[in-house]
Amino acid sequence: MTDPMADNACARMEFLLQADHDNELDVAATAELAAHLAQCPHCRAAQAELAALSRGLRELPRPTASDRLRASILAAAPLAPRIAPRKWGSRLVPVGAGLALAASVALVAFVPRGPNLEAEVVSSHIRALQPGHLTDVVSTDQHTVKPWFNGRLAYAPPVKDLAAKGFPLVGGRLDYVDGRPVAVLTYRHALHEIDLYVWPAATATAPAKEATRDGFNTVTWIQDAMAAWAVSDLERSELENFAKLWRAEP
Repeated sequence: MTDPMADNACARMEFLLQADHDNELDVAATAELAAHLAQCPHCRAAQAELAALSRGLRELPRPTASDRLRASILAAAPLAPRIAPRKWGSRLVPVGAGLALAASVALVAFVPRGPNLEAEVVSSHIRALQPGHLTDVVSTDQHTVKPWFNGRLAYAPPVKDLAAKGFPLVGGRLDYVDGRPVAVLTYRHALHEIDLYVWPAATATAPAKEATRDGFNTVTWIQDAMAAWAVSDLERSELENFAKLWRAEP
């Protein structure tokens, strides 16, 4: 006989899985979901199935605007100043401009939108803070952590030792961001954990950017064609210092 309480819990988790996939969970709900997944193989399987479905949809051929549509947009835009305006509400809008805008909206609809990486990375960090989820390989030695990723990823993540500067390496793990496996390096400062997500980037370099989400600070940058996201509940200035030290370390 099935446990009705367990069934009710799993039914709620199915709803939370959908919301988590859309990056719509707050901190409390994310922690609740992570705790449930740690002890429920059924919901873990449902999470994996949802991730596989999402990856499959992203791999479908993407439609593009036809040459005819592009030509229509280019042809309509220059005509806007020469066409008499039409009154919409309290504003005067040129008819040609309206047509060009509508065509532009149609064109934008063909452009794929990626997930909110900031929300996804922060949610991943929150889940990792649950007991037993922070690291797959536990070591303070960069020469132990770096080769652990061999054969597990299609790239070699840079691993740096910042222990002498107050940010000792704790270990590393595999995680999933944007539907693909990525390397996560875990550092510690006082009682705070810092997750550094690293994966190949399309560009060689980009300056650091800071943000705050759900009470966690993030710093992201691109260096040597590797994107890096640092996430922690550290004070922003301390996390920025960590990112500065990491970038300066050879």
